[in-house]
Amino acid sequence: MRLEVGNIFIKDVQFGAATEVKSGVLYVNKDELAKIAGSDDRIKSVEVFLARPGESVRIIPVKDVVEPRVKVEGPGGVFPGFMTGVDQVGSGKTHVLKGAAVVTTGKIVGFQEGIIDMSGTGAEYTPFSATQNVVVKVEPIDSLKQHEHEVVVRLAGFRAANYLGQAGKDVKPDEVQAYETKPLLEQVAEFPKLPKVVYVYMLQTQGLLHNTYYYGVNVSEIVPTFMYPTEVMDGAIVSGNCVSACDKNPTYVHENSPVIADLYAQHGKTINFLGCVITNENVTLMDKERSSSQTAKLVHFLGADAAIISEEGFGNPDADLVMNCNKIENLGIKTVLITDEYAGQDGVSQSLADSTPLGNACVTAGNANQVVTLPKMDTVIGYPEVANVIAGGWNGSLKADGSIVTEIQVITGATNELGFHTLTAKTV
Repeated sequence: MRLEVGNIFIKDVQFGAATEVKSGVLYVNKDELAKIAGSDDRIKSVEVFLARPGESVRIIPVKDVVEPRVKVEGPGGVFPGFMTGVDQVGSGKTHVLKGAAVVTTGKIVGFQEGIIDMSGTGAEYTPFSATQNVVVKVEPIDSLKQHEHEVVVRLAGFRAANYLGQAGKDVKPDEVQAYETKPLLEQVAEFPKLPKVVYVYMLQTQGLLHNTYYYGVNVSEIVPTFMYPTEVMDGAIVSGNCVSACDKNPTYVHENSPVIADLYAQHGKTINFLGCVITNENVTLMDKERSSSQTAKLVHFLGADAAIISEEGFGNPDADLVMNCNKIENLGIKTVLITDEYAGQDGVSQSLADSTPLGNACVTAGNANQVVTLPKMDTVIGYPEVANVIAGGWNGSLKADGSIVTEIQVITGATNELGFHTLTAKTV
């Protein structure tokens, strides 16, 4: 399966009479976007704002971040199962408004939502302080249940991104990148001397506002399966969860998975990248056992020499991570784990809720309990008072002067477990 991704670099976003891209600027018809995003009887109101890098703007609570894309050639369309049918995606040509993002906000759904600051200390911890953000504030009708509230806001974000993506359909890309994964036997034969690597892509699916979707299907309802890596670039995987903001994978991160990008970059050079096994993160022990066994079986069946395993979330999913590691390693296949840590504000507590001696190659995305002070912003889009209740904050986090004292757990993408963040490590 071969996909060409055409990147159209967006350097600024402005409101305009028509939604279009000109000379690297995304112009947005504010009223038209609000109408399309709000085309749901369960929505009471939609407001549209712009938030650019360096501005004194805070977005709170952040629900999802979505990159506008559009299919220009090939089967299916972006966000299959939601914005289009369920045809197989991941081939042909797709255009991307690279540098632009749709950020959804509004009344809080659950306690695990996030913050994006466009400047100051908080901006240093989120990759989305560097994007040209079209913020869609969605308010549902009164008395809507929490799970339906999440659905309403999620779909509004997809409609907004889908609408903006159309603006790039007939624009010549500034850059074209091609990605290809061949049928298994061809792929193995092409680079027979290179180690064969499979990516085990763990998706948050614990229910109660903790779900992820594949072609519109709640991943909690599937058994692990194989996925061509290019499918995710067309939005085959989307976020539907309200887990802690720091290590949640917003839809934007799935569209731009750095793990998949890095594996493709090494494909044919140091490794033979066979593809992805997507699996869920479960609540009950029986479900964890089932999914981890099926995952290990698939990785072994594909003939992998090694597997990269990434987690989403923390705590309960740590057990899924360890089970996947143990069962794959016991089949003689080497693993590398990607996770983050909850090591306490002092950094000395146990980092994960579970562990294994076989997990001896692990990449950390940082300690989510690290405390920072976010300075006052001139403009707040959303509801600043939720800083006192979202995960990572506490009663009193929001100060009288508008600053926030909190763990970086509240910052969207701060310790993202796919590596889509700004933290790094250095020797001192």
